[in-house]
Formats: sequence, structure tokens, C-alpha cells
Amino acid sequence: MPNVTLVNSLSGLLILTSLLVIEVKRPRWSAWLYSLQSIILVGIFVALAYTTGAEQLYLWAGSAFITKVVLVPWILYSALTSVGNPEKPGNTMGTTLSFLLAAVALTVSFIVVDQIQLKAAEPFKPALAISMAHFFFGELCILTQRNLFKQVLGFCLMENGSHLTLALLAYNAPELVEIGIATDAVFGVIIMVVLGRQIYKTLGTLDTSD
Repeated sequence: MPNVTLVNSLSGLLILTSLLVIEVKRPRWSAWLYSLQSIILVGIFVALAYTTGAEQLYLWAGSAFITKVVLVPWILYSALTSVGNPEKPGNTMGTTLSFLLAAVALTVSFIVVDQIQLKAAEPFKPALAISMAHFFFGELCILTQRNLFKQVLGFCLMENGSHLTLALLAYNAPELVEIGIATDAVFGVIIMVVLGRQIYKTLGTLDTSD
């Protein structure tokens, strides 16, 4: 089915945007790349809604656009403007090693998903594997980045991965589920950004090792 292929293909773009979010030096650029990734996620929700006939996914797409494409990046961008969008501190490991760990996470995710026997998820197994790997990409960002705001973006990547997993496995879930997830993510980001700004105001650094 063309629409199934579209869902899986768009999911593949999430890998590229995740790696860019992690490796780009300036956190503000990472915030905009996260917004781009969220636009792709919205497109996946729309394609999935059309493919499965789950009309509530259109509402998921709308709320994801408001919270992930607009609101969260704006919050991060505003916070980074106030602290000068510092490039340092950077990654605790080299880019090559980060890509290698990401490749391992992606490979393991595909192996695990291949063992899953769920009729509803069968056509979307590539997208499901990528959504699982995406969660690990977020963890990779948190573990390898010393910049506090880059770690916040790692949380956002994890949330996008879990969001896509839920959409693929439970696309008939009520709209309130999506609203709850989106609200939780926004408040989580707000709390972390407020703490980050206070830490920078007090210590003059975003280096988590300090």
C-alpha cells in the first residue's frame, strides 16, 4: 500500500533529524531541527490516519503541530536567547562513536521488532523499529551531551519516539490520550528550561559536569 510505504519512509527521516539534533553544535539550531522533525511526525500522523481510518489521529496531528512544531521550540529558542546560545560544553564523545552507538541502537530495535507478532503493527514494522530506536537516540543525547539544553532536547527526542510508538500500536486510542501526552511533554520542557535558566543565572554555565 502506498500510504503504508509513506508512513515507513517518513519515519526514516526521523533518524536523520535526530542525529542532526544531537550533533549540531549550537543548541538553537538543534531546537529548529527538532521543530523540523516534529513536522515530519505530524505528517506521519496524517498519513497513518488516512491509512488506518483512525480519524482521531488528525487531532493528534493538530495538537502535535501546536505543541511540538511551535510551542516547545519557541520555549527552547527563547531560553537559549537569554543565555546566549552557547556552543560549549559539547559532546563527551566523538561524532563517529555517537553514530556507531546510534547504528547499534537502530539495529537492535529492528531485531526486536522483527520478533513482535502483532497484526495491527505488521505493515508498520520499519516505522515501529525506528520509533523504538528514536527513544534510545534521546537517551544517547542525554548521556553524551554536557550542555543542559541539549539534554532537554534529548528528552524531547525520547518523547517523540514514544509518541510515534503509541500512534502505531494504539491508533484507535481516544483523543484525550494524545492531549495528555502533549500537555505532559510541554510542562516537562517548561520545568526543565526554568531550572536550566536558574542554573545558568547562578553558576554562569550550562555544563552539567559543573
